[in-house]
Formats: sequence, C-alpha cells, structure tokens
Amino acid sequence: MVIQELAPEIFQQFQQIIGHNRLSHAYLFAGDYANYDMAIYLAQALFCEQPKDHLPCGHCRTCHLIAQEDYADVTLLEPAGQVIKTETVRDMLRQFSSTGYESNRQVFIVKDCEKMHTNAANSLLKYIEEPQSDSYIFLLTNDENQVLPTIKSRTQIFRFPKNQDYLVQQAQQQGLLKSQAQLLAQLAKNPAHLEVLMADNKLLDLINGCQRFVDLLLSQKAQAYIEVSRISQLAPEKQDQDRTFQLLTVLLSSQYGAPWTLHYLEGLYQARLMWQSNVSFQNALEYMVIT
Repeated sequence: MVIQELAPEIFQQFQQIIGHNRLSHAYLFAGDYANYDMAIYLAQALFCEQPKDHLPCGHCRTCHLIAQEDYADVTLLEPAGQVIKTETVRDMLRQFSSTGYESNRQVFIVKDCEKMHTNAANSLLKYIEEPQSDSYIFLLTNDENQVLPTIKSRTQIFRFPKNQDYLVQQAQQQGLLKSQAQLLAQLAKNPAHLEVLMADNKLLDLINGCQRFVDLLLSQKAQAYIEVSRISQLAPEKQDQDRTFQLLTVLLSSQYGAPWTLHYLEGLYQARLMWQSNVSFQNALEYMVIT
C-alpha cells in the first residue's frame, strides 16, 4: 500500500511542494483516509538517507524506522482515552526549541487532534505561529468541525477524500464480487477498516440478507415484515445491528429512483433513532416497515 495509490491527487500536490522545498511547518490533515500515511511519508521525505528528487526511498534504515514509529526525531501523540491532555502537549512543546537526536529536524504527528484539551490546543498556537527550530507538525483529524478555529486558521489544511475506487479494487483482489466490493467500499472508512470488514465471516451473509430485505421492501411489503426476524437473527450484537443499518441505508440509496425509496429511507432513519434510544432492533425495523 503506497501513498501514490491511496491519495494520488494530494500526493502530486506534495510532490511539487517537496520538490520546491516549500514544506510548511504546520498542517492540518482532515479526513479518515490516508492522512496518517501522508504524514509518515512526509516525515520520511524530511529524513530519508537516500532521497530521489527530494522524495523518500522507502527502503533505507531511517524510512523503515519512521514507518515502524521507532525514529527518535518523529514523535507521535495519540489520545489517552477521549482526550489529549494539556501536560502531554506541553511535554511535546518543550522539544520544539531543541534540535533532534539524529538530525537538526523534528517532526510531530498528533492523531485525533480535535481531542486536545482546549488549554492544550491554545498552548500549541504560539508554537505554530512562531516556530523556534526546524520542526514540523502534522495535526490529523477525522472531524474537522471539532478543531478549534484558531488552529485551523494558522495551519495549512489538506482534506483527504475517500478513494472508493481503490477500496473496490482491494476488495475484488481479495475475491469478492464487484457488487459486494462496491458495497463494502461504501462502508469502509479506509483500507484498514476494509480489512476489518472483510475479516468478518458473517458479513457476506448479512449483506445477502439485507439485499433480500430491501428487494422485498420495495416489492412485497408483507413479506418484508416477516423477513425482519431473519435479519435480527443475522445481527444479534450491537455492532452487527449498527452495520445492518449502514448496509440498508446504502442499499436503499442505490434504489433511489424506485417508488417509496425516500419514504423508507426516512423510516430507516427514524428506526435507527429508536434503536439508539434502546428500542429493540427487531421492533425498530418492524416499525419502519409498517409505517
């Protein structure tokens, strides 16, 4: 899996930025697709022992260590639970004013940066505004709307859309039919999530069951009501039920031109709200069918 294939358009942009030595010291990478891969790639570009046209070789000792998150001058911060504590960020900031261990550069990667405590984010601001050494910081987020506006205004923002064609190709290479691959690609957030979905042995049965349910819903409503109990048996756990709602939404959306599809999509949304309010999964789906 290489960044050129994961995010080809953004890769081309950074290829030019690196080639002209115009890499900024602070970036915000938004989106749950390949943003971490790009941060690692740029770190490799900064430290690679054998770069070619300013791009990392990917094979030297340094590139391997960075990929393994084991390089002294690349620091990775992640939330402890649901928050990145202020003291954790301040410990990182103390390193900003010093040079690296193996070079005069340092790279800091902050995952889920929207989870920084407000005090932590504010502490980071002055270092973004006034970098004191040859340091680079990559802030990664899956929810750009939760990032402080002051952070967003002081960083260069790159948004990483999901490369659905790549996910479809990966799923087909694993032996799935094209229709199944397209469906999983819509559910998967990124390649790692796709692997998780494909490792679920029950998922294909659930996909087939959901497809049958949608077909009946749009043609034989009475039979669809009976089919709800079968769907419930295929999705006994909360995670399975959540995935079922996702599958039904995607499958119904693909039939958008059919009569009553919009009606059932609205009903499915209400059923999901009921389920989230602790109405049983089967009762919520039955309610969607009869209303």
